[in-house]
Formats: sequence, C-alpha cells, structure tokens
Amino acid sequence: MKLVRFDDAKIGAVKGDGVIDLVAAGSRWTTIRSIAGGGAEALDEVRALVERTEPAKALNDVKLLAPIERPGKYLAIGMNYARHLEEADKLGVARAKHQTWFNKQTSCIAGPYDDIDPGVTGKLDYEVELGAVIGLAAKRVSEADAPAHVFGYFVANDVSARDWQFHTPTFTMGKSFDTHGPIGPWIVTADEVPDPHALDLRCFVNGEKRQESNTSQLINNLWAQIAYLSTAFTLETGDLIATGTPEGVGVGMEPPRFLQPGDVVRCEIDGIGAIENRVIAPAT
Repeated sequence: MKLVRFDDAKIGAVKGDGVIDLVAAGSRWTTIRSIAGGGAEALDEVRALVERTEPAKALNDVKLLAPIERPGKYLAIGMNYARHLEEADKLGVARAKHQTWFNKQTSCIAGPYDDIDPGVTGKLDYEVELGAVIGLAAKRVSEADAPAHVFGYFVANDVSARDWQFHTPTFTMGKSFDTHGPIGPWIVTADEVPDPHALDLRCFVNGEKRQESNTSQLINNLWAQIAYLSTAFTLETGDLIATGTPEGVGVGMEPPRFLQPGDVVRCEIDGIGAIENRVIAPAT
C-alpha cells in the first residue's frame, strides 16, 4: 500500500488515481504511526478496508503532507556510497572507522512538494536518499532480524547547508534547517518492496540529472544500519532512517554548484515514487 497524509492532516491510502480517507472509511487506526506500530493486524485491517472502499478524492486534488506525523528521531548516515565517499575525500572529510551517523532535527521535515527555504546558508545542496520508517520497535536486533522492523519506505532529500554542516563534527546544524527535510510522497509498505537494496535512484536539478545510482551500492545496507543503531538505543515506531546518498552532490562538483532560488529539485526512486521541491528566496 501507499499511505499518505493529506490536506488538514487526514491519513489515507492511494488507490489508482485517488485517495481514500481511512478514518472517514471507518479505520480504527487514526494515525500513520499507529498503523506502523500495529504490526500485521493493522496492515491487514487497513488493506481490507482499502480493497472494499473507493476513493472519494482524486490524488491531484489533495495536498500531500509529510507521510508520517513528526517522528521521535530522524537519523541519517553519511558517506555510505563508495563514490560519494571519494567525493568526501576530495573535500578533506576524514574517513571514519565506523558507520557515520547524524541527526536531522525533526522540525526540518517538510512535505513532498513543499518549498525549500535556504535560510542563512550560501551553500545549499541536495542529496537523494532512500528513507525507511521503523515499524515495531528495534533494540539490539541482528541484521537477519532487521527487516521485520521496517514498516515502509519513502523518498528523501537530505537538503544540506554545506557551510553550516561543518560548524560541528556531528553535521547536525547544517542538516536541520527548517524545510530541509522533504520526504514522501507516501510511505510504500515494506511488503511491496521485495528488495530495498535493488532500487535505482536519481536526483535532477531543473531537469538536469545530477545523481544516479542503485541502492545495491550502499556500503552499509539498511539491515546493517538498523543492527548498528539498535545496539546503542531503541529505534521506536515511526523513527526515520535516511540510508545515504550517492555521488553527484553539488559540493563535490568542480567548481561546486549550489542550489539557487528558483531551482527545482526532483528526487526519485524506482518502485517508491518522486518528490519535487522548489528553492525559494530566503525568508526575511
């Protein structure tokens, strides 16, 4: 299923070219997070509801929001594609011995077609990434057991303020500006993605392809990421993981090519969907 939040925070499911309002249709699960935490029981109930219900609204007639209520954590891994790691080498970013994680503060999360406000940065950049939503809480899970804790997948743009990114070793300042976390356009439930490590992903700026790769090229795949993170702390229902970006980011180009007001960034992943966001002039 493709699960969405839309209009005034309604929750829904995409069916054909329409959207079913799940609560209006009788769902006892009233948030996306409650569905994610409800396990197989919730998914089975919602799926049955979708099968017997026809959409009341066309998909084109609703405003899609970030497809999950604000999560407790939004965690992102850095330098997780080999060729992106080579870009980082050229920029003088030291290679780490372990998986390199940072927080995107959850207040950065935006909808799939919302505008990107640069804020005070002069070095605005894009990063297409496969995102994952935690379903059942995960604590000290093995790589083999990790798939059972993934509720679904989404497209993420890890928008980055490159100048602010290096204000602190954790990257968090430059990764968490308001509007710098567009995600969506929906959550594709895990049962519809047989292998999250075999997905083509691309990023375009004003129609020009800047990034193209496949999730098979991840250095640490999603199962390794979940095992590593859950060794230290509990991954809770609704937490988000951004699995890394491939080469082709603006800061790695010669000379660097940062985003400017008016630019349109499109991030897409086969089997998941696409998000598209326009950069606006900084708010004053």
